[in-house]
Amino acid sequence: MDIAVLAYDGVFDSGLASVLDVLAAAEAMRGELPQPPPAREVTTVGFRRRVRTAAGHTVTTAPVAGAGRPALEGAGLLLVPALAERRPKTLIGHVSGPDSGAARRLVRETRERGVPVASACTGTFLLAESGVLDGRRATTSWWLAPVFRERYPAVGLEETSMVTTSRGVTTAGAAFGHVDLALAVVRMTSPALADLVARYLVVDERPSQSAYTIPSALAQNDPTVAAFERWARQHLAEPAGIKQAAHDLGVSERTLQRAVRRTLGTSPVRFVQDLRVEQASHLLRTTGLSLEAVARRVGYEHANTLRVLLRQRTGATAGTLRGQRR
Repeated sequence: MDIAVLAYDGVFDSGLASVLDVLAAAEAMRGELPQPPPAREVTTVGFRRRVRTAAGHTVTTAPVAGAGRPALEGAGLLLVPALAERRPKTLIGHVSGPDSGAARRLVRETRERGVPVASACTGTFLLAESGVLDGRRATTSWWLAPVFRERYPAVGLEETSMVTTSRGVTTAGAAFGHVDLALAVVRMTSPALADLVARYLVVDERPSQSAYTIPSALAQNDPTVAAFERWARQHLAEPAGIKQAAHDLGVSERTLQRAVRRTLGTSPVRFVQDLRVEQASHLLRTTGLSLEAVARRVGYEHANTLRVLLRQRTGATAGTLRGQRR
């Protein structure tokens, strides 16, 4: 078998199903290309014959290893879908606990044999817990980034990326990033086939998670950053005075810088920019205000500054945002 997809108790149903569907579609469409890539067998594997998904469905799996045979013999890639768990503490408890011990060993031993591994969303925590992400770049769900960064400091987290590949390990962000992950796997052998599958399934390219990020949700992971976020929203129309913010919050500027960097992986000034872009996008979608008026409301004297930031952060222009409203 060429691709082994690991199913385990509590697996995220849509994650498992979407990677299997995309990979099956790729196999079915190979013949439509003038120079099709080699066929690849996809097998759902598990530690037991039947596993129960988070939604209560039963999935029949092939054993990860047979009598006298090493785990995943012949596999060219191990793909680990996400665990259906949103609560950070419970998630970490699960991926680090005894229930995930076999999965951690499988991931670690697979990489030790030089076989690539891949995962998305909360599954990236399992990869990180197994140690295969140490010293590598990776991404995860944007809203879990602060927790991931704190627990796995040896991983170069790129939380705005949708898919990241680093020395044999591919990771994707967010729950439905599984689709992006599966397309990335297809693209490894045939970019043309990946494009064809994306067109048939009507999947838009999403290179970044930044357009979906909710800054206030990330800020709640630290009380100092949460207070700074509230302060910044109250002063969006003013120049970003980080020194004044620290004074008003009763902390040193250095403490504020460190708290924001530790929690969000960015600077206070950049975080304020994110909040301004978020508010500007909202105003452009929900009001009839001109770009110039919106720019002034979020602290920019020149509308072109906001226009550039909107294009960089969301990939949209003011006209595009208004078009979405109609």
